[in-house]
Amino acid sequence: MKRALIVTYYWPPAGGPGVQRWLKFVKYFADFNVKPIVYIPENPTYPLVDENFIAEIPADLEILKHPIKEPYRFAKVFSKQKTNKMSSGIMPKEKPSVLEKLMLYIRGNFFIPDARVGWVNPSVKFLSEYIEQNLVDVVITTGPPHSLHLIGMRLKEKLGINWIADFRDPWTTIHYHKSLRLNKASQRKHKRLEAKVLNNANVVTVTSPTTKKEFELLTNTPIEVVTNGFDVSEVSEVPLDSSFTISHIGSLLSERNPEFLWELLSEIANENLNFAKTLQLKFAGAVSDTVKTSLENYKLAGNCKFLGYVPHKEALQLQRQSQVLLLLEINSAETRAIIPGKLFEYLAAQRPILALGPVGSDIETILNETNSGSFFNYSEKEALKAKIISLYETYLKGNLKVDSNSIEQFSRKSVTKKMASVITRF
Repeated sequence: MKRALIVTYYWPPAGGPGVQRWLKFVKYFADFNVKPIVYIPENPTYPLVDENFIAEIPADLEILKHPIKEPYRFAKVFSKQKTNKMSSGIMPKEKPSVLEKLMLYIRGNFFIPDARVGWVNPSVKFLSEYIEQNLVDVVITTGPPHSLHLIGMRLKEKLGINWIADFRDPWTTIHYHKSLRLNKASQRKHKRLEAKVLNNANVVTVTSPTTKKEFELLTNTPIEVVTNGFDVSEVSEVPLDSSFTISHIGSLLSERNPEFLWELLSEIANENLNFAKTLQLKFAGAVSDTVKTSLENYKLAGNCKFLGYVPHKEALQLQRQSQVLLLLEINSAETRAIIPGKLFEYLAAQRPILALGPVGSDIETILNETNSGSFFNYSEKEALKAKIISLYETYLKGNLKVDSNSIEQFSRKSVTKKMASVITRF
């Protein structure tokens, strides 16, 4: 059995998508001849907390902890709300305040690659001592935060250990990277560190084909695509909503605000009084003021239900009872590689998916392969309107469903098997 030391920042009781990838791998590794050991910060600052995830940690799992010093703890003296947003990767609005500009500049230029970089040196010392005294076949670092990859790189340099660098998101091409107000020297340093990590890892794992293509231009290191996935039968069946619900699960920030969708829904509501009465937009997760203002401007506020952050199991139930599931990605070439974790949960919910994103998005490929929904780019206004009307007419007939196929490849056990096959090479 291969012993894999996993270095991760996000771990229960952290909430949100960042914690789930490796929590689920760890949950199923025993079935594939992998013995995980998890290394986490002892005192992290998590912007989201979901205590329900704690129950999924295997009882016999070895967990190593070491203290971390995070600048966000001190920044909260000035603005707790803004600091929590930045800690979770949420960038300020289009016209940031002077304080927000200062916080972004400091975050981007004084903490490279990110605010957890202060954990690197103490972690290398702590883990070096552990590895020297215990058998470890491979070290795995998962980012973001990408500073964790520096831990893996240093351990490999120091001990010659095998190392897998797992990228849940891209590094310098992530959509919010430009929002960090980086000076030219900082930009160059990010690029150098990214290239060094990619070239020094034994294997790189990524979550999308587009990220693989981007990284292949930077390195000859083997790169494997191991997507996120869904758990089978996590919740019981629930009755469908009686309203024509279109539900969005997860944070909906200003940059992801699909104004043309709200405009279309408003148009249809004006043309069809019954549509206006039965339409309900559900939002589970943080929703920016910009999005709420847009909904108000298009006279849709009365059709909205803002639930805030909900526990993961409640989110899964919400997906299964919704008539349509909405997936939104920023209209930018930089987001083509982003496959939100909730897409796989949407697949498992077996409800029609309505997705908007950039041309060439990996989301479209998955939807087409599984016949699980429809994808539109931001220029396909008339086609999107026709699709919404078609979904609504099918809903009125009581026959709104999806006949998806081949989604089993994205089950947590299937993707864990693929990750285990990478680990067991060593």
